[in-house]
Amino acid sequence: MSSTSRLLQLLLSARRSLDLCLFSFSHQQLARAVRILHRRGVRVRVVTDEQYMGLQGSQIGLLRQAGIQVRHDQDSGYMHHKFAIVDRRLLITGSLNWTASAIQSNRENLLVLEDTEYVKPFLDEFERIWEEYNPINYKFF
Repeated sequence: MSSTSRLLQLLLSARRSLDLCLFSFSHQQLARAVRILHRRGVRVRVVTDEQYMGLQGSQIGLLRQAGIQVRHDQDSGYMHHKFAIVDRRLLITGSLNWTASAIQSNRENLLVLEDTEYVKPFLDEFERIWEEYNPINYKFF
C-alpha cells in the first residue's frame, strides 16, 4: 500500500470529527477525501496559514466552498503545524505538507499515534489555535 493510500485510509476512517492543522494543503486527492467526510456528516475543521492558503493550487478555497469551516492566522508568522486528528483519538503528524510535490518528491515523515498521552497535547493546541484564529478576534486597521 502506498503512503498516500495509507493516509487516505486513515482520514476516511473518521466517523465523528477531523481536525486539520496544515501549513500548506494542495493535494487534490486528500482534499477530495476531506470533502467526502464533510458530506458524510463528519465535523471537519481546518486551520491553515494565511499566506499559503491563497497560493495557486491550494485546496482551501474548495474546502470553504464545500461548507467546511476554515480558520487562518492573521499575519503573525507562519502557522507551520502539520497534523490531523481523527475522531479526537488518532494523531497523524510529521514533516509532510499536504502537497503533491511533498508526497511524490520529498523525503518526509509521518507518525500515526493513538496514545492519549500524545494525542491530547495536539488536541489542546488545535483548540487553542482554533479560538485564537476566530474571525471575531481579527484586527482590522
